[in-house]
Amino acid sequence: MGEKPYGIDPKVLIQISKELKWLVEAGLELALVIGGGNIFRGVSGASAGMDRASADYMGMLATVMNSLALQDQMEKQGIHTRVMSALPIDAVAEPYIRRRAIRHLEKKRVVIFASGTGNPYFSTDTAASLRAMEIEASVVLKATRVQGVFDKDPLKHKDAVLFQQLSYIEVLQKGLQVMDATAVSLCMDHKLPIIVFDMTNPENIRRVLAGEKLGTIVSQEGNSTSGGK
Repeated sequence: MGEKPYGIDPKVLIQISKELKWLVEAGLELALVIGGGNIFRGVSGASAGMDRASADYMGMLATVMNSLALQDQMEKQGIHTRVMSALPIDAVAEPYIRRRAIRHLEKKRVVIFASGTGNPYFSTDTAASLRAMEIEASVVLKATRVQGVFDKDPLKHKDAVLFQQLSYIEVLQKGLQVMDATAVSLCMDHKLPIIVFDMTNPENIRRVLAGEKLGTIVSQEGNSTSGGK
């Protein structure tokens, strides 16, 4: 949503699409999982009195809208893209089938996984971890609006300290807001590293994949290394 209070900012779509194009041309296989919080948040809807399952399904539909918007911009950049939805919406997206998703990736198509896991009570983070396991991804990149993982909310506390490295156990024990516990546990069980970084800075996506030390790395080892404010 960029600087808008809600909705979709075309400038952000263009920025992300250009970065992804560079990665595709570099030969990487990319799969994306997009949230829907810029349109509707299931948890906040439930807290306002709506049935949680209904609110979560609405949130899943919001992820489909975001996925279609990104697909449209990516294809304008010449990137072959497929949206695969965990909820059956055949008119706008393919149904999620693991083997078909892997085949798309082998053909150098970018796959966007929409609708989360297709189940209420499970977050988009959990969907990202689950899909990463299924397609045998090398790493999960958690793109956010802050530099990485802090000891407290950096948007509210100016003295928040950034962690450069953490272990899965440290994230769970400290209750750090990296991803939800289910998502982190999935990655831990399969030793899949997570890199949390700021996607609002242009070229950060390619810099992370080029091996630059940006944000926070969550892995089996970890050492709670702090990188300052």
